[in-house]
Amino acid sequence: MIDSSKFSKFAISIVHTLQENNFEAYLVGGCIRDALTGINPKDFDIATNAKPEEIRRIFKASRIIGKRFKLVHVFNRSELIEVATFRAGKLKSQNPNNFVKDDSGKILRDNTWGTIQQDCHRRDFTVNALYYCPSRNKVQDFHGGLKHINKKILVSIGDPQGRFEEDPVRALRAVRFSTKLGFKIDNKVKDAIYDKGHLLSGVSNARLFDEFCKIFLNGHAEKNFKKLNSFNLSKYLISSNPGLSDFSMNLMIEALRNTDKRIKNKKSITPGFLLAALLWPSLIEKCSNKEEINIRKFFRSMDGILKEQHRLTAIPRKFQTYIKDIWVLQLKLESRIGKYPHKLVKHSRFRAAYDFLLIRELAAREKSTLGKWWTKFQNKNHSEREIAINALKVKREQEADKKFGFSSELI
Repeated sequence: MIDSSKFSKFAISIVHTLQENNFEAYLVGGCIRDALTGINPKDFDIATNAKPEEIRRIFKASRIIGKRFKLVHVFNRSELIEVATFRAGKLKSQNPNNFVKDDSGKILRDNTWGTIQQDCHRRDFTVNALYYCPSRNKVQDFHGGLKHINKKILVSIGDPQGRFEEDPVRALRAVRFSTKLGFKIDNKVKDAIYDKGHLLSGVSNARLFDEFCKIFLNGHAEKNFKKLNSFNLSKYLISSNPGLSDFSMNLMIEALRNTDKRIKNKKSITPGFLLAALLWPSLIEKCSNKEEINIRKFFRSMDGILKEQHRLTAIPRKFQTYIKDIWVLQLKLESRIGKYPHKLVKHSRFRAAYDFLLIRELAAREKSTLGKWWTKFQNKNHSEREIAINALKVKREQEADKKFGFSSELI
């Protein structure tokens, strides 16, 4: 049924070792789903009835992590595999006093162990509740996940209205999985996204930053963005309003499209660059009129724009500096005076700023020579660069003369 040759040998060995110690153990979730849908499996998670302390005793190279949900990381020199104990989830018969909570009622510890049948009911969608035993090459399917994979449809385990109330992030996961797998979203799941999407405003910004990266940095950014907009969900991940202008929407689409192309071509990507592009329309709205940018407002507004986004998705400090560098360099790329262009091409963020300039020009749908000038300039030697700078200086002087009615031939 499944070609396990594409699976991590280390992960399979962990399953075998647990079984040899008389425990149930399965590869579970995304790796099984992806293998069955023709996608190269990457994330290899294991579910077992062995408790964390028992797993830890079996594998010397391991550590227990988490308080609310205890997990075990088993590792070797090149891989780290997450091993989770079957959990019972919320049972009607379960005593809520068994949970460890803080003063606000938030559950801090919920380690109620269960069976494989109980564990699979805790999962979000049927295609993610498939348990694979490599020893027998058999898939355990309790919710029709195999049938839904064949029908190419994303179906919730249980009533999606209630499941999305339990965890609103499932709305984002529905969008992400449907795009990645090329599946339709079940109508009941669609209704739940529309009805419960507003609950995303109560999700922590750290978790939403993680979802932002999963949604936009995995090769399907443009499609996910359009689908999020159709469900009115993008506002929970991006503080900029794509409806501000045609330029705003164009810029966001071009930035996302550029990210997808870079992933396809196996080039480096960073959330900092994408955030710089997605937030640019908000920055420009704050500090410019139709004619020009107010430089003072530009610098004053940067931190405020980042704070607005940080309220939605956490932005690690290293990316905040990166974003501001790219924004400031957009102004500096315009000047091209004296020795400054020579220094600019040596700037650590020059390449990122240059790439963003090209994206801005694409989004503006207007002819611009600035991007072409920098394209040629960075490929010239020092003397050729001097000639280019001097030629630009002469051109500007001639344009200034014409503007004020002077003729250089008469001076």
